[in-house]
Amino acid sequence: MKQVAQNYKSGELTVLDAPAPACRPGGVLVRSLFSLISTGTEMMKVAEANLSVIGKARARPDQVRTVLDSVAQQGVVSTYKKVMTRLDSYTPLGYSLCGVVAEVGRGAEEFHLGQLVAAAGNEHALHAEYNWIPVNLCVPVPTGVSPEHAAFATVGAIAMHGVRRTEAQLGDTACVIGLGLVGQLVVRLLIAAGVRVVGLDVVDDRCRLAERAGAVLCAAPTEEGLAAVAAALGELTQGRGADHVLLAAGGSSNGPTEAAARLARDRARVVDIGKTRLDLPWNAYYEKELDVRFSRSYGPGRYDDGYELGGRDYPAGYVRWTERRNLACFLDLLAHDDVEVGSLISAVYPMTSAATAYEELAAGALSGVAVLLEYPAPAQPGPQPTAATSAQVSRPARSAPRDRVAVGFIGAGNYASAMLLPYLARLGGVELRHVATTRSLSAVNSQRRFGFATASTTAEAVFDDSSLDVIFIATRHHNHADFVCRALRTGRAVFVEKPLALTDEELQRVIEVVHESGNDRLMVGFNRRFAPLLSELRTAFGVAGGLSTSRYLVNAGRLEAGSWYLDAGLEGSRFTGEGGHFIDTLSWWTESLPVEVYATRGSSEHDVQAVVTFGNGSTSVISYLTGGSPTHPKEILDAAAGGRNARLDNFRRAVVWTGRRRHQLRSRGHGKGQQEQVARFVEACRKDSAMPISLESLVATTRATLAVRASLASGAPERV
Repeated sequence: MKQVAQNYKSGELTVLDAPAPACRPGGVLVRSLFSLISTGTEMMKVAEANLSVIGKARARPDQVRTVLDSVAQQGVVSTYKKVMTRLDSYTPLGYSLCGVVAEVGRGAEEFHLGQLVAAAGNEHALHAEYNWIPVNLCVPVPTGVSPEHAAFATVGAIAMHGVRRTEAQLGDTACVIGLGLVGQLVVRLLIAAGVRVVGLDVVDDRCRLAERAGAVLCAAPTEEGLAAVAAALGELTQGRGADHVLLAAGGSSNGPTEAAARLARDRARVVDIGKTRLDLPWNAYYEKELDVRFSRSYGPGRYDDGYELGGRDYPAGYVRWTERRNLACFLDLLAHDDVEVGSLISAVYPMTSAATAYEELAAGALSGVAVLLEYPAPAQPGPQPTAATSAQVSRPARSAPRDRVAVGFIGAGNYASAMLLPYLARLGGVELRHVATTRSLSAVNSQRRFGFATASTTAEAVFDDSSLDVIFIATRHHNHADFVCRALRTGRAVFVEKPLALTDEELQRVIEVVHESGNDRLMVGFNRRFAPLLSELRTAFGVAGGLSTSRYLVNAGRLEAGSWYLDAGLEGSRFTGEGGHFIDTLSWWTESLPVEVYATRGSSEHDVQAVVTFGNGSTSVISYLTGGSPTHPKEILDAAAGGRNARLDNFRRAVVWTGRRRHQLRSRGHGKGQQEQVARFVEACRKDSAMPISLESLVATTRATLAVRASLASGAPERV
């Protein structure tokens, strides 16, 4: 399929060939008819991508702070790789479209094939021929509404939520500052609600467009224009001023915020819908006791994954107007001719000419406020669901060393793209054959950057690819055990990022599949033990032996609200997801498998203090803490045995004390062993030799990680 995308590093905007997304449960696959270019939000994103690196940093100071914290904790090299991976990637554009349902996923049976729908979401309703849309971001289009007009539904919902935030009533008066696409829709919705409207905009054509829609008077925000609008408000309100001021402008000027104070009545509501500077003049806002409010996108439900992705609705008795109900309401107004949008359309471009449309918008060649992309009718039936046909096979007999191994890769997110795939791509004897990701552009980015021959959007496509020798799994945690079982049954060697499993039942299922299939070619991404500095430290320290003691301090840090890592019901606890790293490292250090775990919680629900006892009598304490400073090193390992001490400081420095001697080691980089781990695994696959970590150790580490959760629940030690 075709999809519009932009490279955030270079600013290049193009139409790519991308694999069509799969139809997943909880949503529908929609074939696009028309999508709307947002002349505000999208053009701001396009302009930002064309800035220099310094310009981008100035535009996103929040991201600069995140990068600086990452440098302090992860090092310059690791942070640079992650930043470049994000910058030098194609990102999608679009968030408002109309199309027809091409496939219905499980749980979305309220829709049917061929149904005309409007869809929303900057991760879903993209400028692409096909999109997977969750049920709460998709609504049927009423009879009589054209697809061109239905494509406005998302932006209409944004405007509608802004109007609702004013709590406007019949007979009220409002001033709309900024008469771009959202502002024009706000004007129309206010008029439909019986509110008298005035407006301000720097573009005269937009002022006249709003007046033709029913605004009393619109003018430029000059002193003369402000005076004219103030006079009109005086006549409408007997000199009181506007009951509501809606800021639908963008840019760095504080003019709209200052104008709002001038035109508002005493105790009026000022609602910010756009992205303008809000440097509130204190005296003006204080003297009038203005009520400043924000309007968050399409309405209640926005940014709540449980609502948008999980399909969990809010009861209308408690939340009358959710984002989905706003979408439906706007379409209903269109159907009854209460709101008109046809006059807002300045041009309709074939989606294959999207780059031209954006160029003309940026150059000011288009005078209107709305531009549509039109999609061609499909030459053949749309994408069909891919059936999982990975049949169980017996483990093939050991073979002679091969020159190359063909690799399939499932999941290519930030970690895999920065810390696994670059090393794989540089290794000799590797052929990157097939990559599959949920999102179409992620697959395209991986194919472009690393040279995969094929890109897909379903894991099944990789499982069914008979040309592969090895399958890498780097998806979110809840898929790991199931994907490992399916991959092992195909007879291929399997590399899965940690964790191997989230429950004892999942782990047992993996073990059973190993026995049933005869395929034990399994590796889990416990990379620390392969880190060069840590290996050098252990050599300098010597064999730890029995009765050694160690402490592993992990400054895990806080996660952003909404992070998928915090979805314990689906992805397991933070320690379940990450703790295997530290248990595996300690097991390797002591040369013994864990046999018992005793864990307690810290000050945060995610903090864990775990005492791990190993088979040879060694003990280790893992302090997994989430409330520390983001600039403190993430990992510190201390060990003692036989009159010796060792310390690893965040994979940058290491020290061994023996008697009165002190030997210091330094890393040339900041590697945590990912490169060495990948190389060792590929070499084992190429030579058909033993895996770098034994299956017994992988299972023991996973059981110990799960035992931490059991110990937290029981308050007692748990055997592994």
